Amino acid sequence: MVLVLIGVLLVALKLGDIGPFAGLSWLWVLAPFGGAIVWWAFADSTGWTQRRAMERLDERKAKRRERDMEALGLDTRRARRAEAVITKHRRGQSPDERQARAPDVNEDGRRKEP
Repeated sequence: MVLVLIGVLLVALKLGDIGPFAGLSWLWVLAPFGGAIVWWAFADSTGWTQRRAMERLDERKAKRRERDMEALGLDTRRARRAEAVITKHRRGQSPDERQARAPDVNEDGRRKEP
C-alpha cells in the first residue's frame, strides 16, 4: 500500500511539473507501481496475506468468546486456573488418599462409570 501511495505522489508531482520531478523519467515515476505488483504477487503466493487474515479472525473470535463468557457470568480464566490447581493437588496424593477423599473418582480425576 505504501508503494502505491508513493507512486500516486510521484505521478502527481510529475504531472504538476513540480521541482526535480518534472524532468524525472516516467520509468522512475511508475516504478513504485511495479514494486507493488511484485510485492502482492509474492505475498499471495507464499500465503502470507491469508495467514495474517486468519490470525486476525482468530483473535477477534477469542476476544468475542471471552467477552460473551464474562457476560454470562463465567470466568473462564479463573476456572482453568482452579482446575489446574486441583489436578496438581490430586497428583501429589497417593491413590489411597484419593480413594478415601473421593471414592467415585478414577486415578486420572474423572468420575467412575456406574
